[in-house]
Amino acid sequence: MQIGKLTPQQLANSILCYQGQKRKEVLVSSELGEDSAVVDFGDRLAFFSTDPITGATDRAGWLAVHVSANDVFSNGAEPLGCLMTILAPPTMSLEDIEQVMKDASLAAKEVGIEICGGHTEITEAVNKLVLSVTVFGSAPRENIIRTKNARAGDAIVVTKTLGLEGTSILARDCPQQLGAFFSCDDLNTMAAMIDSISVAHESRVAKDSVNAMHDITEGGLLGALYEMAQGANLGFDIDAQFVPLHPLTAQVCARLQVDPLRFLSSGSMLMATADGAGLVQRLSEAGIQASVLGVFTEEPNYLLRRLEHIEHVSPPCGDELWTAFARLTGDS
Repeated sequence: MQIGKLTPQQLANSILCYQGQKRKEVLVSSELGEDSAVVDFGDRLAFFSTDPITGATDRAGWLAVHVSANDVFSNGAEPLGCLMTILAPPTMSLEDIEQVMKDASLAAKEVGIEICGGHTEITEAVNKLVLSVTVFGSAPRENIIRTKNARAGDAIVVTKTLGLEGTSILARDCPQQLGAFFSCDDLNTMAAMIDSISVAHESRVAKDSVNAMHDITEGGLLGALYEMAQGANLGFDIDAQFVPLHPLTAQVCARLQVDPLRFLSSGSMLMATADGAGLVQRLSEAGIQASVLGVFTEEPNYLLRRLEHIEHVSPPCGDELWTAFARLTGDS
């Protein structure tokens, strides 16, 4: 099978159809495009999200906490705590594992959550570090934000620049290979993009002005847009000229011949709002870069405009990060 997340069709046929006993307390269960499960606890709702880290090694614990917390922030909720599972190969030392926890603890303090449990194991079942973090949080009943609540006519807004996580991972894990094309200063700039990985700030600024939010992870912008449109039974129409890319991200994607629109992009939030210009202004006043890319449409067409051409966007299938790794390491 292809490396990366399963396709929407594979998820529907082999994963999402198996959900055990339905419970009335579970308001949002596993659905394409939804970032968190939502459980009714009376006065407040509880949000749960889980994600692994398999593509990064440097600062993996820090990244794992932020990526899972981002999902809860996408629902307009506040994370409270997390559970963390560490599966480490026998080649890792105790000092290496302790560094993972130091990094995870730093991220947890930045978000304001507690690492309240988990599991740590050395196993021959993996040949590199695998982390899985489940973050839980809460919000008042009236504040739930769901991907499916995007509406036809909503402006599509994206924060920051795309490819932050993917660019940083490549710079941190493959500095020697990229050093043939980029200066030390450029590599340091690319590596530092990971520091913008949290979407906490934009979530808190935007949650009262949006109909839906979705963080952009594996599969990049086009994967996240596809999931969001599918979840809301809508289409989308965006223009590539408005897509924000850092020049170094654009350069590394061009050098490795990968599509930056399908490149790992944690740190950017996708938003659906009735007032795109107004939301961009509010985010800008809060110090957050934001751009309007296009609009959600009632017709179920997934359209990307590139100059004079219109492309029909296909379902997500893997992430360009893996292609980039293969080309850098000669495994393609």
